[in-house]
Amino acid sequence: MWNKDSKNKVVAMETAAPTAVGCPSARVRQMEKKAEAAPASQAAPIVESQLTTWPVQIKLLPPSAPYFDGADLLIAADCTAYAYGDFHNKFLKDKVLLVGCPKLDAVDYSEKLTQIFTNNDIHSITLTRMVVPCCGGLQFAVERAIEASGKDIPLNVVTISLDGKILED
Repeated sequence: MWNKDSKNKVVAMETAAPTAVGCPSARVRQMEKKAEAAPASQAAPIVESQLTTWPVQIKLLPPSAPYFDGADLLIAADCTAYAYGDFHNKFLKDKVLLVGCPKLDAVDYSEKLTQIFTNNDIHSITLTRMVVPCCGGLQFAVERAIEASGKDIPLNVVTISLDGKILED
C-alpha cells in the first residue's frame, strides 16, 4: 500500500491469516526448507512418471477395469503425492493407482473398494496417507473393504508427515 506521508514508500500491512478451528488438516502452516547448493553445471534429473493407468480417482474407477486383476494397488490420499517428494519412485512404480480424499469427496469409498477387491485378484495394497486425522477415513474404508471382500489381501499402511517424512512404513 502506498503511503503519501512516507514519500511513496511501500508500507507493509499487517494481516492475520485465518486460523482453522477443528481438523488439523485445515490449519495454515508453512514449512521451511534448507536450500541445497548444487553445482551450476549439474542439472537435476527429470523424474519419469510411473503412472500406468487412468483414471486414478476412486470415484471414477470402474471396478471391472482389466488392470486390477493380478495387481498390486497403491491407494493414495490426495495430498501424499505432493507431500512426499519421491512419491513416484518410492510408491507408484509397478502399482495400479487409486486416489481419494475422504474429507473432500462426499462418498463412502468402502463400497467401490469392496467391489474392486471382491471381483479381482488383488495381490497387495499399499496405502499412503497423511498424518492428519481425516486420512484415517481412507484407511478405515480400505480395511473395511478388505474385510467385506472376504479375502486375505496384504495391506501396508505408510503415514507421511506434513513436512514429507515417512512416519510409519
